[in-house]
Amino acid sequence: MMLDSVTCYRALRARDVRFDGRFYVAVSSTRIYCRPVCTVKPPRFENCRFYLSAAAAEVAGYRPCLRCRPELAPGNASVDATTRLAQAAASLIEDRALDPGGLGGVASSLGITDRHLRRVFGAEFGVSPVEFAQTQRLLLAKRLLTDTSLPITEVAFASGFESLRRFNALFRQRYRLQPGQLRRRANITEIPVADALNFELSFRPPYDWPAMRTFLGARAIAGVEMLDGSCYRRTVRVTAEAKDHLGWIEVGLSHKKPALHVVVSSSLVRVLPPVLARVKALMDLSCNPTEVAGVLGELAQRRPGMRVPGTFDGFEVAVRAIVGQQVTVAAARTIAGRFAAALGDPIETPFETLTTVFPSAARVANAAVDFIARLGMPTARARTVMALARAVADGDLTLTPHTDLDVTLERLRTLPGVGEWTAQYIAMRALAWPDAFPHTDLGVMKALKEKNARRVLEAGEVWRPWRAYAVMQLWHSLTKE
Repeated sequence: MMLDSVTCYRALRARDVRFDGRFYVAVSSTRIYCRPVCTVKPPRFENCRFYLSAAAAEVAGYRPCLRCRPELAPGNASVDATTRLAQAAASLIEDRALDPGGLGGVASSLGITDRHLRRVFGAEFGVSPVEFAQTQRLLLAKRLLTDTSLPITEVAFASGFESLRRFNALFRQRYRLQPGQLRRRANITEIPVADALNFELSFRPPYDWPAMRTFLGARAIAGVEMLDGSCYRRTVRVTAEAKDHLGWIEVGLSHKKPALHVVVSSSLVRVLPPVLARVKALMDLSCNPTEVAGVLGELAQRRPGMRVPGTFDGFEVAVRAIVGQQVTVAAARTIAGRFAAALGDPIETPFETLTTVFPSAARVANAAVDFIARLGMPTARARTVMALARAVADGDLTLTPHTDLDVTLERLRTLPGVGEWTAQYIAMRALAWPDAFPHTDLGVMKALKEKNARRVLEAGEVWRPWRAYAVMQLWHSLTKE
């Protein structure tokens, strides 16, 4: 994204939500930077400096606004190859991939060189990956100090700092105040440490939360997921440094601002960055609905703000796609529930029906084909599940939004029993590919009143590069309100 100062200033004065997270404005007279939706009186044009990222503003010597809170800005989804690559690297950094593997590890996972990564990352965010990572750690710490009652030592380690001393020094240098001072400004010093942490994750409106909730609820795996009124809850597993962290999350719509309210169990405090990053992917919070609607046209008017549900665990969605082959959504949900109960890990939660964490790929890879088949699927399909599990467990297949799309799709298609529908469904949800298009899907055909898959594929050309969003609109058109 190239920044034009005049356009940015107009967006700032209009507090245009479409630009939230796409740039940041720094004010030379106050040395503070803000989101373009900040409610303070707009500064004079000559005092404004515009940056591609919060990290770029901080490296230039500005500190974050305490009112609009830049750490809450939504992300940016894109189909542009260079931008998508930079965003993938940013996602990996949020998942702390930079900590154990360094820049080389991030570049290797994306299939590029260190030099190319630095070049595309600098063009997208205006800073180096290392500078970006440091800002992300500080902004998460700022959020935890403001929104939770975690002890400051826990805040430091949860944000990715290796020592409290380093955290205090960098926080004081960058933000010109002590962590304890920010905590006192938030006025939460008397609140006891709770069993769960609360966050708000912003999005660009509109956001069709009822449609998202309905989609996830219809496919909720017994014991693993549940819908309770307007809230979606699920158990989760995050593996970090060869250790599994188990817990639960709850997601609902905020009634005060364009954001989702997210509750995270305290058992996940040491892996908060990847947890929050995966919630953003699950709920498609980086979508720009205006851009999508501009391509989908009349189709998008049916349900403004429709999102493409992602996943917290790519392996889980891939298994769900395989067991869902040639059966109804309800039948696939039943089989997936048996699968989780038989192979998953038990967990205690405050919710009676959340009892199980979906099994890891390694656990499934060690099971017998006959055992999996007895859970309610043909033997051939059980073999497909086994092949998938072994590929994921061995590291031959990575099912995350930042993986190489073409390589992953090619690898998926080599698995026995994985056809184009399964591959495209996995690309749509696990790989977060906005142009995924399962054109052989019976629901898509029915919605388009077309029985020829080739003609469905041709019809979808007008919706590029947002065909996955068209699929969601078509599927939802078949449901009864």
